[in-house]
Amino acid sequence: MLLSTSTIYGQPYLSYAKDWIIEHYRGAKRIVFFPYARPSGLSHEEYTAKAAEFFNELGIEVIGAHTLESNTKELNSYDGIFIGGGNTFVLLSALWHHGWISMIRKAVSKGIPYMGTSAGTNVATVDIRTTNDMPVVYPPTFEALGLVNFNINPHYLDPIENSTHMGETRETRIQEFHMYNENPVLGLREGGGLRVKGNHIELLGEPTARFFVKNQTPVEIHPAERIELEYSLE
Repeated sequence: MLLSTSTIYGQPYLSYAKDWIIEHYRGAKRIVFFPYARPSGLSHEEYTAKAAEFFNELGIEVIGAHTLESNTKELNSYDGIFIGGGNTFVLLSALWHHGWISMIRKAVSKGIPYMGTSAGTNVATVDIRTTNDMPVVYPPTFEALGLVNFNINPHYLDPIENSTHMGETRETRIQEFHMYNENPVLGLREGGGLRVKGNHIELLGEPTARFFVKNQTPVEIHPAERIELEYSLE
């Protein structure tokens, strides 16, 4: 499950997605949380505690990945994986540095549920070149987990009508990305998420999402529509 954000305006942490999360982690007792993105400079312990406060209400224990060894056996002993938001470059750099990339891929391939929010969603895709974040650190590669075979732009924003702002829109940035790259890109608006089951991807929430394929007109995807991994719509 890939969410655009962990918090939407006026609501507590993860509350807008609570029902989806309950279903996603149904039967789970313990999950591993990856706090490496460190939003607002939170320590790994502080960020893990924030996630734990939410999940404890669901009867699920949260273990910080920074307290574990990076091996498949460690992840296989838990019931789920959650990677939170923050800076995508910081997050991906840490995942590579600590040896987690291949371990997460193996665990998810064996059926362990994965959830990402914001940066955690970015690193679930092919690579992180469509993130909104500044490259404050330099990861060894932009290659990410590849759990889906397209890119995502979380927090996708539409142009504001009559705005005098002269900067590029998100759509312009994605079109710029497609001048040099082939990966399709999903613009995921706030309050939206993706549920991946088998080879189907379903849009969750109320907002539509905007799907960009190189040299094609962008398509608006509506909630409950399914996106084929070959980038066609049912």
